[in-house]
Amino acid sequence: METFSNVNVAQMFPDKNFIGIDYKGNRIWRGAKTALEEGVPNVAFIRMQIETLTGFFAPGEVDEIWITFPDPQPQLGREKKRLTSLRFLTMYQLVLKPGGAVNLKTDNDGFYAYSAEQVDKLKLKLHRKTADLYHSDYADEVLSIKTYYEKKYLAHHKNINYLRFSFE
Repeated sequence: METFSNVNVAQMFPDKNFIGIDYKGNRIWRGAKTALEEGVPNVAFIRMQIETLTGFFAPGEVDEIWITFPDPQPQLGREKKRLTSLRFLTMYQLVLKPGGAVNLKTDNDGFYAYSAEQVDKLKLKLHRKTADLYHSDYADEVLSIKTYYEKKYLAHHKNINYLRFSFE
């Protein structure tokens, strides 16, 4: 997950708290440095592996989860490492409040298709789905915040896929 966009969203919603999670220290450092420089008090960062999510958050503590441009783990045998595999979806469901949603933005069409299949297979509630976010009606002020990687993908004319779903 990319943490820099958390600062932008936190600035838009000063009455809410945002926590960026990543295992890569440089992303955590960049987000924290920006938050400090810009005086954004409602954002924090945790360097951790996502597999330990339920050790950091209580059941029902999280309002919303954003997965932005994760490693799609396309290799055979790596499905359990995909951030929308059953293993991770089970963790998300535990920490999300009732009615909480998961958002996914990715440039990887294969990962997007896999994630949409998971939502369908598990009969999760699909709120939004598009294979081309910026040519859809969904690109609101939050979804239009572009991460560093997203800007790179768009410069190469890659489409941006988006899913929003919940467990209820």
